Amino acid sequence: MTHPVSSARQGGPDRAHAPDAGSSKRDARRRTSGPHVDLRTLSLLGVLAVLVAVGGFTEPDTFLDTGNLQLILTQSSVIGVVTVGMTFVITSGGIDLSVGAMVALASVWATTVATQEYGFAGILFTAVVVGLAAGLVNGLLIAYGRMVPFIATLAMLASARGLALQITDGRTQIVTVRSVLDLGLPGSYILGVPPLVMMFAAVTVIGWLLLNRTTFGRRTVAIGGNAEAARLAGIDVRRQRLCLYLLSGLCCGIAAFMLVILSGSGQNTNGNLYELDAIAAAIIGGTLLSGGRGTIVGSVLGVLVFTTITNIFALNNLQSDVQQIAKGAIIVAAVLVQRRTSAHGET
Repeated sequence: MTHPVSSARQGGPDRAHAPDAGSSKRDARRRTSGPHVDLRTLSLLGVLAVLVAVGGFTEPDTFLDTGNLQLILTQSSVIGVVTVGMTFVITSGGIDLSVGAMVALASVWATTVATQEYGFAGILFTAVVVGLAAGLVNGLLIAYGRMVPFIATLAMLASARGLALQITDGRTQIVTVRSVLDLGLPGSYILGVPPLVMMFAAVTVIGWLLLNRTTFGRRTVAIGGNAEAARLAGIDVRRQRLCLYLLSGLCCGIAAFMLVILSGSGQNTNGNLYELDAIAAAIIGGTLLSGGRGTIVGSVLGVLVFTTITNIFALNNLQSDVQQIAKGAIIVAAVLVQRRTSAHGET
């Protein structure tokens, strides 16, 4: 990816140094030696292939069944959409701890009796608007209120969870709109692909284009590399950060609507720990937690790895604590690979 600010990647152990004669020669060799293969993406594909082999070996009749593969992709879709938004935020050097709470708030607000009276359009519109509104508050506090992202989004996490609990009064809100429920049924699949997977694919493609083929994406990377250098280069850092948290909120609103389709209800417990899963998926996918580098493809692969692990453990009736240990080990291994590949790229 081309950075508009040459100094946007200076400073810190995980950042690239300023261009010199040696780096210019290496860049020239890369341009003339054909497409560059991302080792992080290859390593994730390898991990995913190993998991598929393990699942096929331990539960051959169940894991490779079409219905189970559809289930894995469907379960990946909701958290995957959230992870796309999280990837943009982390790439800019920020963090969003409130994504799970925003999904919960949007889902319960979209499934109240008053909202369901407006049918499919009312539920979708409400979920998206609530997500955008929560993202706007985060963005204003961080960009213009100069609050630390960790604190601002932590406050949103608590507030959104509390408001979701107040709206539902601790009860599950059942969806009665038939057109919404039908999207979660096999009869709505197109060529065997669930609608939720198609929505996830659409968000992924748009996110990839936005990050890799637009000025918006280049500005996001520049701010994550060095916000002050980006400001001196003429980038409106505050407006860019506001837009990034709006984008995260939009993804949470879309994910909330997808979760309503999947579960057929709205609950204040929806989206529990989504923030941790989204951050972990983005990091193991190759997005730097310190900012300055992000990859949508890697984030999607990270989501698929975690969802596949969960599925394999469930099919083999293994304890959830072992599952969490396995996830933790994968995160540590991914970070070590990140540091190794970054150091290799700088030598």
